[in-house]
Amino acid sequence: MTIKLEERLAATLARLILDPAAPPARHIAVGAASPMPAAACWLVKKQGHPIRLSLLHKRSGNPFSEGSRELFDLTGQGRIDLFFLGGGQIDGQANLNLVGTGEWPGGSAQGGVRFPGSFGSAFMYFMTPRTILFREEHSPRVLVPQVDNISAPGVSAPGVFRRGTAQALVTGRCVFAFHPDRARFSLASLHPGETVESIRAATGFDFDVAEEVPQTPDPTEAELALLRGPVCDEMLETYPEFCARVFDRKLAA
Repeated sequence: MTIKLEERLAATLARLILDPAAPPARHIAVGAASPMPAAACWLVKKQGHPIRLSLLHKRSGNPFSEGSRELFDLTGQGRIDLFFLGGGQIDGQANLNLVGTGEWPGGSAQGGVRFPGSFGSAFMYFMTPRTILFREEHSPRVLVPQVDNISAPGVSAPGVFRRGTAQALVTGRCVFAFHPDRARFSLASLHPGETVESIRAATGFDFDVAEEVPQTPDPTEAELALLRGPVCDEMLETYPEFCARVFDRKLAA
């Protein structure tokens, strides 16, 4: 049975959500344009786990009547347990850059690249007990020694209030676990076809490696059946392009 990368990543994210060593994820929020985390969350829900799932950009049945403002209010009250973040750049201390590269202000006018903007990423990073970082592209362009601009810091100085930090970083090549006590990633698993050497070559920051690094598990037949059936059914309206590409399903005319 052929397993697509997106299916592998969704199943991997779902297992991280259910990690028994992490604080419980009772209420999970998914932000804008995040089909892979959304698929993972729906997979967890369709497996029968009692989670509340709030998708900011769900076209119908969206629990956020006031959009992102309500999401931030709930998060500030401590009522969101898990969120997902990415970045145009991510460094070895789990700092995120969603602003751009080069000297700022000016950025792209001076030869840099402008990213979409940080929006509420720093607030969510500070106020959510668990954050799973996700970026499918795994290259030295994205995973850098030090981000050009810190739009959301991975760790904070003593005395700065924050509820949590990154749990892990999932990419198209591997899974990194994050260790906030030392502000450093370790290699948790390798996707099929990858080696420690290939990950080092594709990663701009240094990371820890155990004597043996396991392979990222394949999705089970039961997980694939849920992803390709009930999960896709839930996502089809909101993410039609993703469902057509990954699951070969299209909205009925």
